[in-house]
Amino acid sequence: MNELNILDLVMDASLVVKAVMAILVFLSLLGWGLIFRLMAKLGSAKKFDDEFMAWFWSGNSLNKQFQAVANEPERTGLEQVFYVGYDDFLKSSPTQSHERTLQNVERKFRVALGRQQAILESGLATLASIGSVSPYIGLFGTVWGIMNAFIGLADADSVTLATVAPGIAEALIATAIGLFAAIPATLAFNHFTAKANALYESRALFCEELTGVFAQKQQGGQS
Repeated sequence: MNELNILDLVMDASLVVKAVMAILVFLSLLGWGLIFRLMAKLGSAKKFDDEFMAWFWSGNSLNKQFQAVANEPERTGLEQVFYVGYDDFLKSSPTQSHERTLQNVERKFRVALGRQQAILESGLATLASIGSVSPYIGLFGTVWGIMNAFIGLADADSVTLATVAPGIAEALIATAIGLFAAIPATLAFNHFTAKANALYESRALFCEELTGVFAQKQQGGQS
């Protein structure tokens, strides 16, 4: 009994189906590249945020902490959020009301949080697109391959399972590759979106605590 060889089926596929398979393989490789990059980026962001919060609540004065952060050649995550907020707090006019000052600081926090979140989520949209589009690209390749297979059968003297199976099998490979690209991308997108949202919530809570600290400093007039 002859067994179907996947490599032979791919090589014997029509030019359109081969092009579809090549696109899907590229999307799969791109998806896995994004998965590893997001895994490293979100993991390091979480670790850095935890280390920064531990350092921030260690008991040093706000002014000393701000100077330490300001001297950093590159700031990211909560470090940048704190720098932007406290810098605006220090630049506030003495004649400005406490409420107005804190409102400005909160606005700066929101902008900084949004920018840092955009950096964190870079690549997620592409991952979502791979997960949603790949099955349809694979389905297109399958439909095209089956259509060609049935057109070829029109000239055959006799139609048996042996003559039909190779054409259908080579067409279905496109769908399989599409699913292979889509499933990991979709699962990774859901996982990393939840992780990025958790980081955002943690950072937003830190900003609320900072606003309270700024309010106390404003009322007490001391660091």
